[in-house]
Amino acid sequence: MIYHLFQYLQKFDIPGQGLFKYLSFRAMLASVAAILISIFIGRRIISWLQRKQIGETIRDLGLEGQMQKKGTPTMGGIIIIISIVVPALLFCDLTNVYLQLLLFTTLWCGALGFADDYIKVFKHNKEGLHPKVKLLAQLFLGLVIGMTVWLSNDIVIREKVPVKAGVANIVEKGDRDALDVDSETLVAEDAGWQMENVVKSTKTTIPFVKDNEFDYKWLSPFKGRWGWYCKWAIYVLMIVIVITACSNGTNLTDGMDGLAAGTSAIVGVVLGILAWVGGNLVNSDYLNIMYIPGSGEIAVFMAAFVGALMGFLWYNSYPAQVFMGDTGSLTIGGIIGVGAVLMRKELLLPILCGIFLVESLSVIMQRYYFKYTKKKYGEGRRIFKMSPLHHHYQKEGIPALIQKPVHAIPEAKIVARFWLIGIILAVATLALLKVR
Repeated sequence: MIYHLFQYLQKFDIPGQGLFKYLSFRAMLASVAAILISIFIGRRIISWLQRKQIGETIRDLGLEGQMQKKGTPTMGGIIIIISIVVPALLFCDLTNVYLQLLLFTTLWCGALGFADDYIKVFKHNKEGLHPKVKLLAQLFLGLVIGMTVWLSNDIVIREKVPVKAGVANIVEKGDRDALDVDSETLVAEDAGWQMENVVKSTKTTIPFVKDNEFDYKWLSPFKGRWGWYCKWAIYVLMIVIVITACSNGTNLTDGMDGLAAGTSAIVGVVLGILAWVGGNLVNSDYLNIMYIPGSGEIAVFMAAFVGALMGFLWYNSYPAQVFMGDTGSLTIGGIIGVGAVLMRKELLLPILCGIFLVESLSVIMQRYYFKYTKKKYGEGRRIFKMSPLHHHYQKEGIPALIQKPVHAIPEAKIVARFWLIGIILAVATLALLKVR
């Protein structure tokens, strides 16, 4: 809203109003605002949750310090959602289709997670929403995003963008600030920039190959008209799978104080960088990265996303004063999945979100190995002492194929080490864009 206000006031030549053309300036404002909002409203929401006795129900799994968390307020994801939505409404371009999809994702996943937490807390049903209902809601979100990517004329990529004299002059003069503004605005102001080959495309980013691009049409067994429909069907299906997997992966990672929030903030930083680069004409051309007009607005949203998570860590770091619950974890996962899809970076997620991937795989492996050994030997056996994987390091004295570490590791140290691994994966993701 503030962004649109300053856009309107441009004709009055107010000093400083031009700052709102810069993505980096708006991103910084969104991030700081999200942190402050999260800290400010966090204490009040936590107090309200305590008065309503909305506390976490804990099962005794024999984990160190576990029972001390009993009664800790949950549904703290409300703090995250408010701290994302308010700065996004204030500092983002509300006419941008990418922002609209991210806001829809935030509210949809937030409502889904809230319903799940509500059933658990107020209906005293530990299972929450039926898994099929939750899955259908996630599939619906993926389908909405996928169909919008397919049918919207605002979601395009530009191939072979020629950099004309206007760009050369800016770089030669050293006017680095000009490279930071919304690329569409700069193009409109500089007739020397010519942009062509606007296409609806099923191309995405992938490391290790020339130009870092992969086209889903290569998976289509058909050519011609049927091939066109088939490639988009494959792309939409991939989008649905990615969004559903991200949402569930983050949910499984939410099991220790600060673990999901911290690792997700690291992922958000990388997505914000990729959005800023991919939405900027000069930087994307220089780095030979796919240029997606308008996607720079995702960087501002991601700044708010990271700021909200950092502010939430004020209360969620060990020992946690509040848990995010499914209200927060499903929202975080949905935002990460949708953000990556809109930037055509979904195939980088197995690296960037390696922690979420391993956590999910640990649950799948544990479950199927237990069933297999129970059928074969009459009793179930385990690969890990406990799943998801982060609990494996907390547990001791349980027969399992993997026994290391022998002794339980304190929760705060496990979380810190997972954060460090997340940073390594984040750097690797950015570095891989230059491996081709």
